Amino acid sequence: MNDKLLNKLHLFLIVAGTLLLSCKTGGQDAHNNKTGNHLINESSPYLLQHAHNPVDWYPWNDEALQKAQKEDKLIIISIGYSSCHWCHVMEKECFSDTAVARVMNDHFVSIKVDREERPDVDDIYMTACQLTNESCGWPLNAIALPDGKPIWVGTYFPKDQWIRILEKFQSLKTENPGELQKNAAQITDYIKEMHKGEHVIGNIIPKSDIQNILQTITNKTDKVYGGRMGDSQKFPRTESYDFLLQSAYYYNNNPAKDAALITLDNIIYGGIYDHVEGGFARYTVENKWRIPHFEKMLYDQAGIVSLLANAYKITGNETYKSRITETLQFTDTKLSDKEGGFYSSFDADSEGEEGKYYVWTEAEIDALIKDPALNKTAKVYYNISTKGNWEKGQNVLYADRNVNKTAAVLKTNISQLEEQLKKVNTILRTARDKRTAPHRDDKILTSWNAAMCKAYLDAYTATGDRTYLDRARKNLDFLTTKVMQKDGKLFRNYKGGKATINGFLDDYAFTIQALIEMYQATFEEKWLQQAKLITDYTIKHFYDATRLTFYYTDDSDSKLLSRKIETSDNDLPASTAVMATSLYSLGDLLYNDDYSTKAKNALARASTEINKTSSPESYASWLKLASLIHRTPYEIAITGDNSEQFRAEMQKHYLPDAIYLGGKTEGTLELLKGKVQSGSTLIYVCKEKVCKLPQKTVKEALAEMK
Repeated sequence: MNDKLLNKLHLFLIVAGTLLLSCKTGGQDAHNNKTGNHLINESSPYLLQHAHNPVDWYPWNDEALQKAQKEDKLIIISIGYSSCHWCHVMEKECFSDTAVARVMNDHFVSIKVDREERPDVDDIYMTACQLTNESCGWPLNAIALPDGKPIWVGTYFPKDQWIRILEKFQSLKTENPGELQKNAAQITDYIKEMHKGEHVIGNIIPKSDIQNILQTITNKTDKVYGGRMGDSQKFPRTESYDFLLQSAYYYNNNPAKDAALITLDNIIYGGIYDHVEGGFARYTVENKWRIPHFEKMLYDQAGIVSLLANAYKITGNETYKSRITETLQFTDTKLSDKEGGFYSSFDADSEGEEGKYYVWTEAEIDALIKDPALNKTAKVYYNISTKGNWEKGQNVLYADRNVNKTAAVLKTNISQLEEQLKKVNTILRTARDKRTAPHRDDKILTSWNAAMCKAYLDAYTATGDRTYLDRARKNLDFLTTKVMQKDGKLFRNYKGGKATINGFLDDYAFTIQALIEMYQATFEEKWLQQAKLITDYTIKHFYDATRLTFYYTDDSDSKLLSRKIETSDNDLPASTAVMATSLYSLGDLLYNDDYSTKAKNALARASTEINKTSSPESYASWLKLASLIHRTPYEIAITGDNSEQFRAEMQKHYLPDAIYLGGKTEGTLELLKGKVQSGSTLIYVCKEKVCKLPQKTVKEALAEMK
């Protein structure tokens, strides 16, 4: 779409928005529908939060779309998620109100979408929002033609403005439908252009370019607080910092390592971390990681635990290990389903107030912690004051990275400080348990679960704690029995014994990745067999042999306006990058050249996009794969009676260029043939299937890798 067309469209929407938002109107008292609307039989907690609105909501399905076309009505597509603060506000102010509901029900077909269950639908309308708005987020509210093509997209609106928006667009539909059709066509063309991405298949990005990008990301990192310099809000984009750690290892780049660890240290001491209960919030609303937006997402726990595990392998820093322990304890106790799955998130709100569950006044601290020494420790360590460090005299608990300095202020040493903090946290946790907890979204999402499973495996290899391995195994048993079908097909969601939505590429890619990681942690070949089954299904139903990469949606799904190819990282690494990385590893383990070729082709295609971007940190997952391929990974074959012990010892070291295989017997993998010797446990260090002489100790094997 050319600039002239974009400007014309942008101007139209700005003018429309000015007309819509300039007036106010009265309303009626909120009223809920006691019998429920069309969401009443859904399983998503977010959709069920709207099931008794007077708005006649539909879920995203053919029935709703056919109704809109049959009755020639505009569609409202309202997208959010269970732990979204402003989604709750708009539900209360607008969608529970009969005056709003009357306008929506009389003139529109209204569809409610859980963005976490339907990221494909969310992406269509978020892309449209990004065309016409400087800032986009959730709730995301789109108005579309009866065929679903968007004509306008916004975010949160209070009641009076929302009614005016609806009335204006209904008026435009009657008086000037051609203008709406024209804008819908322009927006749809833009979405299709954005979704198809690069079609040029170039070469894999060279090592020299990766090192230049590494320098760019390192230079853009805030040297004091970590994260990206200049950001007014900070998200823990863990893939970018994992790339820095990996690159520091490959290229002996200490500034890259320092940038990653400075960021990680600020995260684990800041208010984004829940010091009382463990776990991390989604992001901070300022640039020092101190004041969070309080929602907790499963995928953030997964990404940060994996990053902590790698940092612990590199540094041996016991605080990293402690944060792993505390976060996984939170995940076990608050986000785990008895069947083996992991729940999705916790709200930022409780009792209608953001952060109420997590913050403290100084008076509350004084009432709870009577011991003068402990009281002082709590206030100094957690930066608690009478004025408060947040809103209305309330305090978010955050600590300073320089713990030695804090100990000196308290006139104590580190070990004594840690003992005092344990007592303080126990008191605060006991008190907080009596508060009304935020709402938990207990749906189970496949990709998020697989990422969390990998985090448990990363924690296991870093710490040697077998309870982490057992929990990962339980999760994979759940995924492969409850959401996987016999042919390798996966479902996206699971709740109440039901899986209802076809899986997307991230569900497949992350599950394959977790299965490969489980094999490397156990040497049990059944996990590789399941990984191959799912991989072959993915290639059959997601792969585009012309574009040489993977679509985000299954070819059997009902068609949206555009079929997306996801290339850049977001809250999770890009699904195509994870898929390509899994193909590369699986191709190596199974001697499958087709897998390896597909991985390299997908990377070559993404490399064309990386070369044009101004935000290379958004492609960290691809850069990690490119670096691994340039490096050529080691195949570490460990065989014999003590193979499990040797494997565990090897994996405690940070070796991002190692792929592990082995066992007490030969098994079926080609590279293991002839490598088992009775009475001996041996480690073979190989590259491209060529092995050096076997070693009898981990120390000797590590020396072979230098």
